[in-house]
Formats: sequence, C-alpha cells, structure tokens
Amino acid sequence: MDGDTLYSIGELARRTGLTVKTIRFYSDRGIVAPTDRSPAGYRRYKGDAVARLDLVRTLRDLGLDLPTIRRVVNRELALPEVAAAHAGALAVQIRVLRLRHALLTAVAERGLTAEEADLMHKLAQLSEDERRRLIGEFLDAAFGGLGAAFAGVRRSMTPEMPDSPDAEQVRAWVEWAELILDPDFRAGMRRMAEDHAAEQALGDTATPRRDLAAVVRDRVGPALAAGIDPASRRADPIVAALAAHQAQVLGRPDDAELRRLLLARLESVSDPRRDRYVELLAVINGWPAPESLAPALGWSVQAVRVRMER
Repeated sequence: MDGDTLYSIGELARRTGLTVKTIRFYSDRGIVAPTDRSPAGYRRYKGDAVARLDLVRTLRDLGLDLPTIRRVVNRELALPEVAAAHAGALAVQIRVLRLRHALLTAVAERGLTAEEADLMHKLAQLSEDERRRLIGEFLDAAFGGLGAAFAGVRRSMTPEMPDSPDAEQVRAWVEWAELILDPDFRAGMRRMAEDHAAEQALGDTATPRRDLAAVVRDRVGPALAAGIDPASRRADPIVAALAAHQAQVLGRPDDAELRRLLLARLESVSDPRRDRYVELLAVINGWPAPESLAPALGWSVQAVRVRMER
C-alpha cells in the first residue's frame, strides 16, 4: 500500500473489514487518528492506518482495554509488558472460573442444600494462610503430643494444594476440609493414632512395630484375590496370623480377650472415612490413586467376628 495515499473512512473500512462506525469510534479516542480532512471535512487516513487497525482488532480480541491499546499503538507502552500483565490477570480469572465450575459441579452432583453449598464456597475461598491453619489444627488434634515418631505421619497426611488447582483438586479439597471438620471423624483418627502410639510403646521401642493395617494388607490381600470366604476354614490361618501379630504387639496370649481387642482395633482402622481421606489427599497432592484397604479390612472384621460368635 502506498504510504502517501490518503484513504477515506469508507475505503479504510473496506480494507480492514471493520465498520465505519467502529473506525470513527477508534479515531475519536486517538487510537487511529486521521492524517487530514477533505475540503468537505471528511477524515482522511494514511496507509499505515490499516496495520494499526489490524493490531487494534487483535489486541481487543485478546481482551485489552481501549486506553491501554491506545498507548500501545502510540508506542507509549511496550507490548510485551502489557501482554505479561494481562496474561497474569487472565490466569487469576481462569482460577476463579475453575473454582466456580468445581463448586457448581459439586453442588449439582451431591445435591447440596443452600447451607451446605455456602459452607463449601467458604472452604474453597480460604486463603493459603487460612488453609494452613485449618490443616495444622486438624493434624494437632489427631497426632499432637504423641511423640516425634508421628512427624513422618503428619507429613504424609498433609494436603498441599497447588497454586493453580484443577476442578477435581478443588472438589477434593472442599470434601477433605468438610471431612476433617467432622468431630466424629476427628475422634476416630485420634483414637487410631493413640492406639498405634500405645502399641509402639510396648516392648522394644528401638524397633518400630508394623501397623495392623499393613499386616492386614499383606495377609488378607492374597485371600481376597483367591476368593476365600472369611467364614470358611481356609480363613483360619489368616485370622490366626492376625491374632498372633496382635498378641506379640500387646505382649499377651491369644485368648478370647485378645480376639476382642483385635476386633475392636480392626473396626477402628476400617472406618471408610479413613480410606476416603487418603483418596482425597492423593487427588489434592497429585499422587497416584492409593490402593484401598477397605475390602481387606472389611474381610478381616468379618473373619474375626464370625469366629468369636461360634
């Protein structure tokens, strides 16, 4: 295009695909100023106005406001700096939209009441400091005062929300927060921790004892895979092994009282909310989905109970 040629606003509209009204609007705001006017007073533009208008359209499509666009096309602002600032603003908007989408999806899927939805919204909107306080308060309630041996447990039970969580992580965080606010769940977690601490304190404290849930996983997993009925005779050796483990931990013989204590411990560990806690934690932290212990623990509870009732 000849840079010396002057174009009417109509010709400029045909070349850019913009309307005359739009070009006049941009012109009035100093974004694409006319070079001259015809004897009749009509605006005339140089050929570089086409390139400027193309840039304006691109920047508008990217969401920049007109005052900023005017400063960019007039070279008062560097485009990379403007782009970086707007990219940051868009990132915030994306996080907000992702959060809203996650909350609305959860409300729809779970059939929440207005009060429950309000609580969910407040939990999702917590600041980083507020989340840390909520997490720390729960971990203190569950594991506080039980010794340095639980430092690793605390770390493994701590959610770490990423800076830009996806919708699934937001939903998992909200459900996790609701779960730890349940007084009954907290009491159950504390009871399990205290039982484990008491067992660790028995005998040789230099050698940590295996957690009962880990023993169940190793002993009962193959039985589940083999389809062994927990009430059948084939389950007797497995129950005997679980009882032997608990008898060794408690330093007492395998008798009726030991079986009662074993059953109570298994029932405590088999709380399905514990499994859900671990599942949600994995989603929030971006860990692989954990193996569920619920089937093995349920099998163990049934196997021990049926033998006590015989």
